[in-house]
Amino acid sequence: MPIIVVEVMPKAELLDPAGKAVAGALARLGGTPFSDVRIGKRFELTVDGPVDDATLAAARELADDLLSNSVIEDVVSVRVADE
Repeated sequence: MPIIVVEVMPKAELLDPAGKAVAGALARLGGTPFSDVRIGKRFELTVDGPVDDATLAAARELADDLLSNSVIEDVVSVRVADE
């Protein structure tokens, strides 16, 4: 069965406390090339049947209306997972 992946991230202009904590831990480890971390959410929607344009549109609407908080988050992708 196909899976649609929805990825949601905090808006760039908002503080991400969990991401800052991870970035601080990486800095304490030393020697990593990473300077910042942002933590988001990933949803996997299993589809009964084929994925067409209407199914993807329904997933995008669900992502905007239910899976994300548009005040503090952006839906960054809605795609069919690689098989």
